[in-house]
Amino acid sequence: MKYKSQKVAYWFFAFSMLLLVLQITYGFIMGFARIGFDGLHEFIPFNTARAVHTNLLVVWLLSGFMGAAYYIIPEEAQRELVSVKLAYVQLISLAVVGVAAIIGYHFNWWEGRKFLEIPRQLDYLVVVNVLLFLGLILATLFKGKRKTTTALVLTMGLLFAALLYIPGMLPFDSQVTDSFFRWWVVHLWVEGVWELIMGGILSFLLIKLTGVDREVIEKWLYVIVGLTFLSGILGTGHHYYYIGVNKIWLIVGGIFSALEPLAFLAMALFAVNMYRKGEKKHPNKIALFWTLGSAIVSFVGAGLLGFAHTLPQTNLYTHGTLVTAMHGHLAFWGAYAMIVLAIISYALPNMTGRKLYDSSVGRAAFWLSNIGMLGMTVAFGVAGVAQVYLERKFKMDFMEVQAEISIHFVVLILCATMFATGIVMYIWDFYKHGKPTDEALDLESDL
Repeated sequence: MKYKSQKVAYWFFAFSMLLLVLQITYGFIMGFARIGFDGLHEFIPFNTARAVHTNLLVVWLLSGFMGAAYYIIPEEAQRELVSVKLAYVQLISLAVVGVAAIIGYHFNWWEGRKFLEIPRQLDYLVVVNVLLFLGLILATLFKGKRKTTTALVLTMGLLFAALLYIPGMLPFDSQVTDSFFRWWVVHLWVEGVWELIMGGILSFLLIKLTGVDREVIEKWLYVIVGLTFLSGILGTGHHYYYIGVNKIWLIVGGIFSALEPLAFLAMALFAVNMYRKGEKKHPNKIALFWTLGSAIVSFVGAGLLGFAHTLPQTNLYTHGTLVTAMHGHLAFWGAYAMIVLAIISYALPNMTGRKLYDSSVGRAAFWLSNIGMLGMTVAFGVAGVAQVYLERKFKMDFMEVQAEISIHFVVLILCATMFATGIVMYIWDFYKHGKPTDEALDLESDL
Protein backbone atom coordinates (compact mmCIF):
# COMPACT_ATOMS: atom_id res chain seq x y z
CA MET A 1 0.00 0.00 0.00
CA LYS A 2 1.03 3.62 -0.43
CA TYR A 3 1.74 5.67 2.69
CA LYS A 4 -0.25 8.77 3.58
CA SER A 5 2.79 10.48 5.12
CA GLN A 6 4.30 10.66 1.63
CA LYS A 7 2.04 13.69 1.10
CA VAL A 8 4.65 15.74 2.98
CA ALA A 9 6.90 15.47 -0.08
CA TYR A 10 4.47 17.52 -2.16
CA TRP A 11 4.98 20.64 -0.10
CA PHE A 12 8.76 20.34 -0.23
CA PHE A 13 8.47 19.98 -4.00
CA ALA A 14 6.17 23.03 -4.20
CA PHE A 15 8.67 25.06 -2.15
CA SER A 16 11.41 23.95 -4.56
CA MET A 17 9.38 25.16 -7.55
CA LEU A 18 8.93 28.59 -5.95
CA LEU A 19 12.65 28.94 -5.24
CA LEU A 20 13.52 27.74 -8.75
CA VAL A 21 11.43 30.58 -10.23
CA LEU A 22 13.23 33.07 -7.98
CA GLN A 23 16.61 31.66 -8.95
CA ILE A 24 15.84 32.05 -12.65
CA THR A 25 14.63 35.61 -12.03
CA TYR A 26 17.94 36.58 -10.44
CA GLY A 27 19.75 34.84 -13.29
CA PHE A 28 17.98 37.16 -15.73
CA ILE A 29 18.89 40.18 -13.58
CA MET A 30 22.57 39.22 -13.92
CA GLY A 31 22.26 38.43 -17.62
CA PHE A 32 20.75 41.82 -18.45
CA ALA A 33 23.32 43.57 -16.24
CA ARG A 34 26.09 41.94 -18.33
CA ILE A 35 24.77 43.65 -21.49
CA GLY A 36 24.29 47.05 -19.87
CA PHE A 37 20.69 46.89 -18.61
CA ASP A 38 21.42 47.27 -14.90
CA GLY A 39 18.51 49.41 -13.70
CA LEU A 40 18.21 47.49 -10.41
CA HIS A 41 21.83 48.11 -9.45
CA GLU A 42 21.03 50.41 -6.51
CA PHE A 43 19.09 47.68 -4.68
CA ILE A 44 20.33 44.51 -6.38
CA PRO A 45 23.96 44.99 -7.43
CA PHE A 46 25.60 42.18 -9.39
CA ASN A 47 27.35 40.62 -6.37
CA THR A 48 24.05 40.46 -4.45
CA ALA A 49 22.22 38.93 -7.42
CA ARG A 50 24.97 36.34 -7.78
CA ALA A 51 24.88 35.37 -4.09
CA VAL A 52 21.08 35.05 -4.17
CA HIS A 53 21.18 33.10 -7.46
CA THR A 54 23.68 30.50 -6.20
CA ASN A 55 22.18 30.17 -2.71
CA LEU A 56 18.66 29.74 -4.09
CA LEU A 57 20.06 26.90 -6.18
CA VAL A 58 21.40 25.16 -3.08
CA VAL A 59 18.20 25.64 -1.06
CA TRP A 60 15.75 24.54 -3.76
CA LEU A 61 17.85 21.45 -4.49
CA LEU A 62 18.07 20.61 -0.77
CA SER A 63 14.32 21.06 -0.48
CA GLY A 64 13.90 18.74 -3.47
CA PHE A 65 16.24 16.16 -1.93
CA MET A 66 14.31 16.32 1.34
CA GLY A 67 11.01 15.92 -0.48
CA ALA A 68 12.46 12.95 -2.37
CA ALA A 69 13.55 11.36 0.92
CA TYR A 70 10.13 11.90 2.50
CA TYR A 71 8.57 10.16 -0.52
CA ILE A 72 11.12 7.36 -0.99
CA ILE A 73 11.99 6.33 2.58
CA PRO A 74 8.43 5.32 3.67
CA GLU A 75 8.06 3.22 0.54
CA GLU A 76 11.49 1.61 0.91
CA ALA A 77 11.13 1.07 4.69
CA GLN A 78 7.48 -0.01 4.27
CA ARG A 79 6.08 2.17 7.06
CA GLU A 80 4.78 5.70 7.62
CA LEU A 81 7.06 8.55 8.66
CA VAL A 82 7.48 8.60 12.44
CA SER A 83 6.00 12.13 12.64
CA VAL A 84 4.23 14.01 9.88
CA LYS A 85 3.76 17.09 12.08
CA LEU A 86 7.50 17.42 12.71
CA ALA A 87 8.13 17.08 8.97
CA TYR A 88 5.91 20.11 8.37
CA VAL A 89 7.70 21.99 11.18
CA GLN A 90 10.98 21.18 9.44
CA LEU A 91 9.65 22.54 6.12
CA ILE A 92 8.49 25.78 7.74
CA SER A 93 11.83 26.27 9.49
CA LEU A 94 13.67 25.63 6.19
CA ALA A 95 11.52 28.28 4.50
CA VAL A 96 12.16 30.77 7.32
CA VAL A 97 15.94 30.29 7.06
CA GLY A 98 15.86 30.63 3.27
CA VAL A 99 13.73 33.76 3.26
CA ALA A 100 15.77 35.38 6.05
CA ALA A 101 19.01 34.72 4.17
CA ILE A 102 17.68 36.15 0.88
CA ILE A 103 16.37 39.29 2.55
CA GLY A 104 19.64 39.64 4.43
CA TYR A 105 21.70 39.55 1.23
CA HIS A 106 19.91 42.66 -0.02
CA PHE A 107 20.93 44.53 3.12
CA ASN A 108 24.55 43.30 3.07
CA TRP A 109 23.93 40.93 5.97
CA TRP A 110 26.11 38.11 4.79
CA GLU A 111 29.49 36.45 5.06
CA GLY A 112 32.01 37.33 2.38
CA ARG A 113 32.71 33.65 1.68
CA LYS A 114 32.00 32.49 -1.85
CA PHE A 115 29.15 29.94 -2.02
CA LEU A 116 28.75 30.05 1.78
CA GLU A 117 27.40 33.56 2.10
CA ILE A 118 24.68 32.67 4.60
CA PRO A 119 25.19 34.67 7.86
CA ARG A 120 26.73 32.63 10.66
CA GLN A 121 23.75 33.40 12.91
CA LEU A 122 21.53 31.44 10.51
CA ASP A 123 23.97 28.53 10.42
CA TYR A 124 22.66 27.35 13.79
CA LEU A 125 19.07 27.32 12.51
CA VAL A 126 20.26 25.31 9.51
CA VAL A 127 21.84 22.77 11.87
CA VAL A 128 18.63 22.42 13.92
CA ASN A 129 16.59 22.04 10.73
CA VAL A 130 18.84 19.38 9.25
CA LEU A 131 19.09 17.47 12.55
CA LEU A 132 15.28 17.34 12.72
CA PHE A 133 15.11 16.11 9.13
CA LEU A 134 17.75 13.42 9.68
CA GLY A 135 16.08 12.35 12.93
CA LEU A 136 12.80 11.75 11.12
CA ILE A 137 14.43 9.89 8.22
CA LEU A 138 16.73 7.73 10.37
CA ALA A 139 13.96 6.87 12.86
CA THR A 140 11.63 5.85 10.01
CA LEU A 141 14.34 3.74 8.42
CA PHE A 142 15.31 2.14 11.74
CA LYS A 143 11.72 1.20 12.58
CA GLY A 144 10.91 0.06 9.06
CA LYS A 145 10.23 -3.49 7.92
CA ARG A 146 13.16 -3.51 5.50
CA LYS A 147 16.42 -1.65 4.89
CA THR A 148 17.27 -1.54 1.20
CA THR A 149 20.56 -0.47 -0.37
CA THR A 150 18.70 2.30 -2.22
CA ALA A 151 17.38 3.77 1.05
CA LEU A 152 20.73 3.37 2.82
CA VAL A 153 22.73 5.11 0.05
CA LEU A 154 20.20 7.96 -0.09
CA THR A 155 20.29 8.33 3.70
CA MET A 156 24.08 8.09 3.80
CA GLY A 157 24.31 10.91 1.26
CA LEU A 158 21.95 13.10 3.29
CA LEU A 159 23.78 12.32 6.55
CA PHE A 160 27.23 13.09 5.13
CA ALA A 161 25.89 16.29 3.55
CA ALA A 162 24.84 17.41 7.03
CA LEU A 163 28.19 16.49 8.61
CA LEU A 164 30.15 18.26 5.88
CA TYR A 165 28.28 21.49 6.61
CA ILE A 166 30.21 21.77 9.89
CA PRO A 167 33.62 22.80 8.39
CA GLY A 168 31.90 25.77 6.78
CA MET A 169 30.79 27.00 10.20
CA LEU A 170 34.29 27.14 11.70
CA PRO A 171 35.83 30.63 11.84
CA PHE A 172 39.46 31.08 10.69
CA ASP A 173 41.68 34.15 10.69
CA SER A 174 43.75 32.80 7.79
CA GLN A 175 42.14 33.13 4.36
CA VAL A 176 44.13 30.10 3.14
CA THR A 177 42.86 27.92 6.00
CA ASP A 178 39.34 29.25 5.54
CA SER A 179 39.41 28.43 1.81
CA PHE A 180 40.87 24.99 2.53
CA PHE A 181 37.96 23.97 4.76
CA ARG A 182 35.32 25.90 2.80
CA TRP A 183 35.91 23.56 -0.11
CA TRP A 184 35.18 20.61 2.18
CA VAL A 185 31.62 21.87 2.15
CA VAL A 186 31.29 23.08 -1.43
CA HIS A 187 33.26 20.40 -3.29
CA LEU A 188 32.46 17.40 -1.12
CA TRP A 189 28.78 18.29 -1.35
CA VAL A 190 28.42 18.70 -5.10
CA GLU A 191 31.17 16.29 -6.22
CA GLY A 192 30.82 13.83 -3.37
CA VAL A 193 27.83 13.14 -1.17
CA TRP A 194 25.26 14.78 -3.45
CA GLU A 195 26.27 12.15 -6.00
CA LEU A 196 25.19 9.52 -3.47
CA ILE A 197 21.83 11.27 -3.11
CA MET A 198 21.51 11.36 -6.88
CA GLY A 199 22.47 7.67 -7.07
CA GLY A 200 19.86 6.72 -4.45
CA ILE A 201 17.06 8.62 -6.21
CA LEU A 202 18.18 7.28 -9.61
CA SER A 203 18.15 3.72 -8.27
CA PHE A 204 14.64 4.13 -6.84
CA LEU A 205 13.29 5.57 -10.09
CA LEU A 206 14.86 2.87 -12.26
CA ILE A 207 13.43 0.14 -10.04
CA LYS A 208 9.97 1.67 -10.43
CA LEU A 209 10.14 2.67 -14.09
CA THR A 210 12.01 -0.23 -15.73
CA GLY A 211 10.95 -3.30 -13.75
CA VAL A 212 14.56 -4.56 -13.61
CA ASP A 213 15.24 -6.67 -10.52
CA ARG A 214 16.22 -4.63 -7.45
CA GLU A 215 19.35 -6.73 -6.82
CA VAL A 216 20.72 -5.97 -10.29
CA ILE A 217 20.15 -2.23 -9.96
CA GLU A 218 21.57 -2.02 -6.45
CA LYS A 219 24.77 -3.83 -7.48
CA TRP A 220 25.37 -0.95 -9.90
CA LEU A 221 24.74 1.43 -7.03
CA TYR A 222 27.71 -0.05 -5.13
CA VAL A 223 29.93 0.68 -8.14
CA ILE A 224 28.76 4.30 -8.23
CA VAL A 225 29.38 4.73 -4.49
CA GLY A 226 32.88 3.30 -4.84
CA LEU A 227 33.81 5.53 -7.77
CA THR A 228 32.38 8.59 -6.01
CA PHE A 229 34.54 8.08 -2.92
CA LEU A 230 37.61 7.04 -4.94
CA SER A 231 37.71 10.23 -6.97
CA GLY A 232 35.60 12.77 -5.10
CA ILE A 233 37.48 13.06 -1.81
CA LEU A 234 41.00 13.67 -3.14
CA GLY A 235 39.53 15.43 -6.17
CA THR A 236 38.93 18.33 -3.78
CA GLY A 237 42.57 19.14 -4.56
CA HIS A 238 41.66 20.88 -7.81
CA HIS A 239 40.31 23.75 -5.70
CA TYR A 240 43.65 23.99 -3.86
CA TYR A 241 45.83 24.84 -6.86
CA TYR A 242 46.12 28.57 -6.20
CA ILE A 243 45.04 29.24 -2.60
CA GLY A 244 48.47 28.93 -0.97
CA VAL A 245 48.65 25.27 0.06
CA ASN A 246 51.50 22.81 -0.63
CA LYS A 247 52.28 22.13 -4.30
CA ILE A 248 51.56 18.42 -3.83
CA TRP A 249 47.92 19.31 -4.38
CA LEU A 250 48.69 20.11 -8.01
CA ILE A 251 49.53 16.43 -8.50
CA VAL A 252 46.86 14.95 -6.24
CA GLY A 253 44.16 17.29 -7.49
CA GLY A 254 45.10 16.72 -11.12
CA ILE A 255 45.12 12.92 -10.92
CA PHE A 256 41.96 12.39 -8.90
CA SER A 257 40.02 15.14 -10.66
CA ALA A 258 40.71 13.31 -13.92
CA LEU A 259 39.00 10.26 -12.37
CA GLU A 260 35.87 12.15 -11.24
CA PRO A 261 34.00 11.70 -14.55
CA LEU A 262 34.04 7.93 -13.96
CA ALA A 263 31.25 8.12 -11.36
CA PHE A 264 29.05 10.07 -13.77
CA LEU A 265 29.95 7.74 -16.64
CA ALA A 266 28.88 4.83 -14.42
CA MET A 267 25.56 6.57 -13.72
CA ALA A 268 24.93 7.16 -17.44
CA LEU A 269 25.78 3.54 -18.33
CA PHE A 270 23.76 2.34 -15.34
CA ALA A 271 20.61 4.21 -16.37
CA VAL A 272 20.76 3.38 -20.07
CA ASN A 273 21.61 -0.29 -19.41
CA MET A 274 18.72 -0.70 -16.94
CA TYR A 275 16.34 0.96 -19.39
CA ARG A 276 17.39 -1.43 -22.16
CA LYS A 277 17.06 -4.45 -19.85
CA GLY A 278 13.69 -3.39 -18.50
CA GLU A 279 10.63 -5.30 -19.58
CA LYS A 280 8.19 -3.05 -17.76
CA LYS A 281 6.55 -0.44 -20.01
CA HIS A 282 5.72 2.17 -17.40
CA PRO A 283 3.17 4.69 -18.71
CA ASN A 284 4.90 7.66 -17.05
CA LYS A 285 7.19 8.52 -19.96
CA ILE A 286 7.89 12.04 -18.66
CA ALA A 287 9.46 10.68 -15.47
CA LEU A 288 11.52 8.29 -17.59
CA PHE A 289 12.70 11.17 -19.82
CA TRP A 290 13.90 13.16 -16.81
CA THR A 291 15.53 10.11 -15.23
CA LEU A 292 17.54 9.02 -18.26
CA GLY A 293 18.21 12.65 -19.18
CA SER A 294 19.67 13.33 -15.74
CA ALA A 295 22.14 10.45 -16.01
CA ILE A 296 23.27 11.40 -19.53
CA VAL A 297 23.41 15.20 -19.14
CA SER A 298 25.23 14.90 -15.80
CA PHE A 299 27.99 12.92 -17.52
CA VAL A 300 28.37 15.63 -20.16
CA GLY A 301 28.09 18.62 -17.80
CA ALA A 302 29.72 17.37 -14.62
CA GLY A 303 31.98 14.73 -16.18
CA LEU A 304 33.27 15.85 -19.58
CA LEU A 305 33.04 19.63 -19.13
CA GLY A 306 34.52 19.33 -15.63
CA PHE A 307 37.45 17.33 -16.98
CA ALA A 308 37.89 19.91 -19.78
CA HIS A 309 39.30 22.47 -17.36
CA THR A 310 40.26 20.61 -14.20
CA LEU A 311 43.88 19.68 -14.99
CA PRO A 312 46.41 22.18 -13.56
CA GLN A 313 47.92 22.92 -16.99
CA THR A 314 44.50 24.02 -18.27
CA ASN A 315 43.10 25.44 -15.05
CA LEU A 316 46.04 27.85 -14.87
CA TYR A 317 44.29 29.80 -17.64
CA THR A 318 40.59 29.00 -17.14
CA HIS A 319 40.46 29.47 -13.35
CA GLY A 320 37.97 32.17 -12.38
CA THR A 321 36.60 32.66 -15.89
CA LEU A 322 33.28 31.95 -17.57
CA VAL A 323 34.58 28.51 -18.51
CA THR A 324 33.72 27.58 -14.91
CA ALA A 325 30.19 28.92 -15.40
CA MET A 326 29.89 26.76 -18.53
CA HIS A 327 30.72 23.63 -16.54
CA GLY A 328 28.76 24.65 -13.43
CA HIS A 329 25.46 25.35 -15.15
CA LEU A 330 25.22 22.09 -17.10
CA ALA A 331 26.64 20.06 -14.21
CA PHE A 332 24.12 21.28 -11.64
CA TRP A 333 21.30 21.03 -14.14
CA GLY A 334 22.05 17.48 -15.25
CA ALA A 335 23.21 15.92 -12.00
CA TYR A 336 20.87 17.48 -9.46
CA ALA A 337 18.11 19.66 -10.92
CA MET A 338 17.00 17.03 -13.44
CA ILE A 339 16.95 14.22 -10.87
CA VAL A 340 14.75 16.36 -8.58
CA LEU A 341 12.41 17.08 -11.51
CA ALA A 342 12.43 13.34 -12.29
CA ILE A 343 11.31 12.28 -8.80
CA ILE A 344 8.66 15.02 -8.82
CA SER A 345 7.37 13.81 -12.20
CA TYR A 346 7.16 10.25 -10.86
CA ALA A 347 5.69 11.04 -7.44
CA LEU A 348 3.02 13.62 -8.39
CA PRO A 349 0.63 11.26 -10.22
CA ASN A 350 0.91 8.74 -7.37
CA MET A 351 0.18 11.35 -4.69
CA THR A 352 -2.67 13.08 -6.52
CA GLY A 353 -4.24 10.20 -8.43
CA ARG A 354 -4.21 12.32 -11.60
CA LYS A 355 -2.38 10.46 -14.36
CA LEU A 356 -1.53 13.54 -16.41
CA TYR A 357 1.88 12.34 -17.53
CA ASP A 358 3.10 11.99 -21.10
CA SER A 359 1.29 15.19 -22.07
CA SER A 360 2.41 17.54 -24.84
CA VAL A 361 3.08 20.22 -22.18
CA GLY A 362 5.28 17.85 -20.19
CA ARG A 363 7.27 16.80 -23.25
CA ALA A 364 7.68 20.41 -24.39
CA ALA A 365 8.87 21.39 -20.89
CA PHE A 366 11.55 18.68 -21.03
CA TRP A 367 12.89 19.58 -24.46
CA LEU A 368 12.67 23.38 -24.17
CA SER A 369 14.44 23.45 -20.80
CA ASN A 370 17.19 21.07 -21.94
CA ILE A 371 17.80 22.73 -25.30
CA GLY A 372 17.77 26.13 -23.59
CA MET A 373 20.31 24.95 -21.00
CA LEU A 374 22.57 23.50 -23.70
CA GLY A 375 22.42 26.85 -25.54
CA MET A 376 23.33 28.69 -22.34
CA THR A 377 26.24 26.30 -21.80
CA VAL A 378 27.58 26.95 -25.31
CA ALA A 379 27.22 30.73 -24.81
CA PHE A 380 29.12 30.56 -21.52
CA GLY A 381 31.75 28.34 -23.13
CA VAL A 382 32.42 30.59 -26.13
CA ALA A 383 32.49 33.68 -23.89
CA GLY A 384 34.81 31.89 -21.46
CA VAL A 385 37.31 30.81 -24.13
CA ALA A 386 37.32 34.34 -25.56
CA GLN A 387 37.86 35.70 -22.05
CA VAL A 388 40.80 33.36 -21.45
CA TYR A 389 42.55 34.43 -24.65
CA LEU A 390 41.90 38.16 -24.34
CA GLU A 391 42.58 38.40 -20.61
CA ARG A 392 45.33 35.89 -20.00
CA LYS A 393 47.00 35.56 -23.37
CA PHE A 394 46.76 39.11 -24.70
CA LYS A 395 46.71 40.80 -21.25
CA MET A 396 43.69 43.00 -21.99
CA ASP A 397 42.02 44.87 -19.11
CA PHE A 398 39.28 42.90 -17.32
CA MET A 399 36.49 45.42 -17.96
CA GLU A 400 37.54 45.86 -21.57
CA VAL A 401 37.25 42.11 -22.06
CA GLN A 402 33.78 42.08 -20.46
CA ALA A 403 32.64 44.66 -23.02
CA GLU A 404 34.07 42.56 -25.87
CA ILE A 405 32.27 39.37 -24.81
CA SER A 406 28.95 41.01 -23.88
CA ILE A 407 27.43 39.92 -27.22
CA HIS A 408 27.56 36.33 -26.02
CA PHE A 409 25.27 37.27 -23.16
CA VAL A 410 22.64 38.37 -25.67
CA VAL A 411 22.71 34.81 -27.00
CA LEU A 412 22.68 33.51 -23.42
CA ILE A 413 19.57 35.53 -22.55
CA LEU A 414 17.76 34.20 -25.63
CA CYS A 415 18.62 30.62 -24.63
CA ALA A 416 17.70 31.36 -21.01
CA THR A 417 14.29 32.54 -22.21
CA MET A 418 13.77 29.17 -23.90
CA PHE A 419 14.93 27.43 -20.73
CA ALA A 420 12.63 29.53 -18.54
CA THR A 421 9.69 28.80 -20.85
CA GLY A 422 10.27 25.09 -20.36
CA ILE A 423 10.42 25.50 -16.57
CA VAL A 424 7.20 27.54 -16.54
CA MET A 425 5.51 24.76 -18.51
CA TYR A 426 6.86 22.18 -16.04
CA ILE A 427 5.51 24.17 -13.09
CA TRP A 428 2.16 24.55 -14.87
CA ASP A 429 2.09 20.76 -15.20
CA PHE A 430 3.02 20.48 -11.50
CA TYR A 431 0.10 22.56 -10.27
CA LYS A 432 -2.28 21.04 -12.81
CA HIS A 433 -2.02 17.76 -10.90
CA GLY A 434 -3.60 19.40 -7.86
CA LYS A 435 -2.86 18.57 -4.23
CA PRO A 436 -2.18 15.06 -2.91
CA THR A 437 -5.10 13.07 -1.55
CA ASP A 438 -5.45 10.16 0.87
CA GLU A 439 -7.63 8.38 -1.69
CA ALA A 440 -4.81 8.40 -4.28
CA LEU A 441 -2.32 7.06 -1.75
CA ASP A 442 -4.78 4.36 -0.68
CA LEU A 443 -4.57 2.78 -4.11
CA GLU A 444 -2.57 -0.39 -4.57
CA SER A 445 1.17 0.31 -4.77
CA ASP A 446 3.11 -0.41 -7.94
CA LEU A 447 5.93 -2.07 -5.96
